[in-house]
Amino acid sequence: MQFIESKFVSRRDILALAGVGMIGSGLLATDPALPQIGILVSTTYTTGTLEERLDEVKAHGLACVQVSMGCAGLPEMPDAIPGGLPERFRKETAARGLKIASVQGTFNMCHPDAEQRRVGLRRLRVLAEAFPQMPIHICTGTRDEKSMWRKHPENQSAEAWRDMAACIREAAEIARQTKSVLAFEPEVNNIVDSAQKARQIMDEIGSAHLKVTMDPANIFPAGTLPRMKEILEEAFSLVGRDIVLAHAKDLDHDGDAGHKAAGEGLMDYELYLRLLRAHRFNGPLLLHGLSRAQVPGCVAFLRAKLARVVGV
Repeated sequence: MQFIESKFVSRRDILALAGVGMIGSGLLATDPALPQIGILVSTTYTTGTLEERLDEVKAHGLACVQVSMGCAGLPEMPDAIPGGLPERFRKETAARGLKIASVQGTFNMCHPDAEQRRVGLRRLRVLAEAFPQMPIHICTGTRDEKSMWRKHPENQSAEAWRDMAACIREAAEIARQTKSVLAFEPEVNNIVDSAQKARQIMDEIGSAHLKVTMDPANIFPAGTLPRMKEILEEAFSLVGRDIVLAHAKDLDHDGDAGHKAAGEGLMDYELYLRLLRAHRFNGPLLLHGLSRAQVPGCVAFLRAKLARVVGV
């Protein structure tokens, strides 16, 4: 296996990776104190059967996956899930030595149409009942009627917060009933657009079934990128103890969610991984925002950075 020095993996990173004997799928992957590198299946492996997509995940040396119903040809948030499908997910991941880290469950939790929110909650229950005791990834959404990823001026209104909080509260009760965990993601275009608001909604809801997905590429409002160290450290001080899922992608500008593959932007990954380690996070570190062709480079990048962080 050959690594070429680039902005993606530097010479120093190559030496760090060599220091673990080029066995990223061995020592690093089996250290219980370290995050386990995985991927959001449906956003990278966009074609093929479930089994074919999982074969590619395995071939890329990943340890865990976030699955979505789209991987099996269903809508992301279906009205019903065939009885044998959850077992198929479990069987096929286990057969490849993979773990299901989480299930995709996003819908617009502050959609201005109350009926849309009710439909989302009903479908969330379908998902949680099909995959009990499983982390479910969610986002809080936006007042935009057409896209929950587009910023809207009414996101800052008291009414929007009230509607979102009520939806989160109902969702957390569904999670309690199914012994699941909801892992919501602060996202700069959503109503919960910062770690400060993430802490606020968690304190307001007060549920042990509401936790955090940390994606550091998604928490930089316009003009704040030069303060990266300050913002990341503050975010971890506020919600670090509640992180159950971590994302790995990158950004090249602030004021929007990051859309670059890990290692291709401006994110200080050593700082990010050190903060995860300082807060004893050893859960899934999930790649997304990348193509199939970018996966090997991103995996090598993360393994090299992890080796640096642990001093291997």
